[in-house]
Amino acid sequence: MVKPLVIALPKGRILKEALPLLSAAGIEPEPAFSDESSRALRFSTNRPDVELIRVRSFDVATFVAHGAAQLGVCGNDVLMEFAYSEIYAPVDLNIGHCRLSVAEPAELAASDNPASWSHVRVATKYPYVTRRFFEARGVQAECVKLNGAMELAPALGLSSRIVDLVSSGRTLKENGLVEVEVIAEVTSRLIVNRAAFKTRAPEVTAMIDSFRKAAGGLPDAA
Repeated sequence: MVKPLVIALPKGRILKEALPLLSAAGIEPEPAFSDESSRALRFSTNRPDVELIRVRSFDVATFVAHGAAQLGVCGNDVLMEFAYSEIYAPVDLNIGHCRLSVAEPAELAASDNPASWSHVRVATKYPYVTRRFFEARGVQAECVKLNGAMELAPALGLSSRIVDLVSSGRTLKENGLVEVEVIAEVTSRLIVNRAAFKTRAPEVTAMIDSFRKAAGGLPDAA
């Protein structure tokens, strides 16, 4: 018996944007998937050949890279950070629009010139991307790894700056921070395990085509 294809989906905001794409691709999760009180992480769908798992956004890429899931929905911020060679990202789904940015306290930004930086201490959950960005500009970046509450770091003296995802900028503003540099524009992609793409080519290719058509048929989410 052929095992179902497993699609890894991220929890949170991107999941809400991904659900219309799933529906347009002909995939309807079981009712428990929409139950916010449910602690289940693996779900069946209207298709016996497709199952869903719901995990943290950073873990989607890991599940797909190691073959535990054959496909997933993942922001290119995560793809940049981990740079898994086992992952193929064939479709920009045009959802999850935001940017990966450098931010600092507003009072510092008032007199700061990023072109003059030589050494920075940065709180971020993207240490690899952050170091590469600053190294390309000849700046030494000391990264403090955090998984959340990044905006607290400057106020509490943990770092002078942060690198984090920014959408509306409201969270930065409420914590006295402003964007000073944009590292990358971010959207969510359909990602595929390269081995599965070869060994289960007909199924995986059909799924890629379904998502490509679904993404093309939805209005711009920007």
